[in-house]
Amino acid sequence: MKHTSKLTIVNDPIYGFISIPGTLIHKLIEHRYFQRLRRISQMGMSYLVYPGAHHTRFHHALGALHLMGRAVSTLRMKGVSISSEEEEALSIAILLHDIGHGPFSHAMEHSIAEGTSHEQISLFFMEALNEEFDGQLSMAIQIFKNEYPRKFMYQLISSQLDMDRMDYLKRDSFYTGVAEGSISSDRLIFMLNVKNDSLVIEEKGIYSVEKFIVARRLMYWQVYLHKTGIVAEQLLVKLLIRAKELTKNREILPGSGPLLYFLNRELSDASFSAETLEIFSRMDDYDIVSAMKMWMEHPDFVLRNISDMLINRELLKIKLQNSPFSEEKVEKKIKKLSKKYDISEHEATYFVFTGHISNQAYSMEKDAINLFTKDGEIVDVATASDQLNLKALSEEVTKFYLCYPKSDY
Repeated sequence: MKHTSKLTIVNDPIYGFISIPGTLIHKLIEHRYFQRLRRISQMGMSYLVYPGAHHTRFHHALGALHLMGRAVSTLRMKGVSISSEEEEALSIAILLHDIGHGPFSHAMEHSIAEGTSHEQISLFFMEALNEEFDGQLSMAIQIFKNEYPRKFMYQLISSQLDMDRMDYLKRDSFYTGVAEGSISSDRLIFMLNVKNDSLVIEEKGIYSVEKFIVARRLMYWQVYLHKTGIVAEQLLVKLLIRAKELTKNREILPGSGPLLYFLNRELSDASFSAETLEIFSRMDDYDIVSAMKMWMEHPDFVLRNISDMLINRELLKIKLQNSPFSEEKVEKKIKKLSKKYDISEHEATYFVFTGHISNQAYSMEKDAINLFTKDGEIVDVATASDQLNLKALSEEVTKFYLCYPKSDY
């Protein structure tokens, strides 16, 4: 059954009533490709740490759309010329910037779809929609690909102070209850300007930028890189890798059509056909959850136990330290697990593994946040700041982790 609804406003818990600008944006939001984002979690497995973190990519995309509208209005007020066509293109680009995310946001990229990325799949979706809508997304695609001549527009979509980050920090902070991540997106946007075709922050907004950078650092350590969240996400990745491994060995696994399609194929940007995109558009978090519930009964030790761990939140133990774990220590745990459960050492590596996480709240080398001073100078915010910790926050911090079964496993 096909029908068209008159969607004009959305009641968002972060910003209140959000207006949907224009007929084309309405149609894109109503499209099945975009509606799929209602079934893709914004924060992957983080709900196992923060029970409130059940918001979706759909929420986030609408929030980023709202902030883009505020940004365009602010820049116009300050004399920056932005045509109605450019405004619509910016709205489309930010609305669709995450449309290529797979189930649980990042898990699929690191397991059964390693040959491509969510950014590339987003572009595939935008190109398909552009064909369906008779070329009306062409300018949005140019901006998304950083091919539009006005470079500040790309910075509104993707930079260290873009509408994407402004929304997800505020939204994720709200839904997790981690108050340290809350930022003043209104003030940050009101301080935006454009100089030399580059996005800048007016000098009086420096303290808001400092808070933004500090909030980002805290959210990464407390939320995005929370050790329990790391375990859960890595287990999900390994579960999908194991499922693909078994499928390659001609094991027939229960699962939805779209999931089995991807388990049976090696993907790359070149092989991502129109058929592949259509099947991808039918896959979401529910495919993975329903598969895990079926795989809990599977005879394969790895598939069965990881599925049970994730469904019932009985996760691995994790240790963090500032230096890599010794190979001897890891090997010892693998051998012990292999012997205890009479499984191969290869199977044991699904339960004993190492990795690393990195946190760099701000980079002075890549697309810096520039401050426009009262004297007309443009300087890096970290250089201009009287808070010495901003330079410290530009240093990348790396920690190493070791995951292994708890003693009672």
